[in-house]
Amino acid sequence: MAHYELHTDQLADYAPRLRAGDVVYLTGTVYTARDAAHKRITEAMDAGTPLPFPLEGAAIYYAGPTPAKPGQVIGSVGPTTSGRMDPYAPRLMDAGLKCMIGKGVRSQAVADAMARSGCVYMVAIGGAGAVKAASICSAEVIAYEDLGCESVKRLTVEHFHAIVAMDCAGGSLYRDGAAAYRRS
Repeated sequence: MAHYELHTDQLADYAPRLRAGDVVYLTGTVYTARDAAHKRITEAMDAGTPLPFPLEGAAIYYAGPTPAKPGQVIGSVGPTTSGRMDPYAPRLMDAGLKCMIGKGVRSQAVADAMARSGCVYMVAIGGAGAVKAASICSAEVIAYEDLGCESVKRLTVEHFHAIVAMDCAGGSLYRDGAAAYRRS
């Protein structure tokens, strides 16, 4: 297990090197998008219309932040269950997405797309949304405002903590970690 402090601009280079269990502190731009936004993004891809943000080298955090209270940049911003994005994720990875952040197990189709595209899947700790908010310097709605908390937001993060759960070489904390636990 290694520790990395990465700028999101480095993800295209580093995502293929990261391995399950690595700890990453991200600084830079991360976009929020959940299933309704993913559906609209893939519809835009089908229609050939502009996407809300460039997918090439991007990081998406599966979160629907709560509204900010006075004096806050953002409200609680914990991860949502990643499996809901599985029908859309392979297509986004094939278009250049390099990092997904959420919680929970992913499908084999997502693992296959990760291997094909050099993408990494990281997890953030569920139930720690207020802690996650502390690493967010700015938040701006950039698309699908009608979705409310599930709109696409551009976040500027600093030292956003995540753990690599699945890597593009086939490593998986869900599989390998459980196997190690059963052996002990």
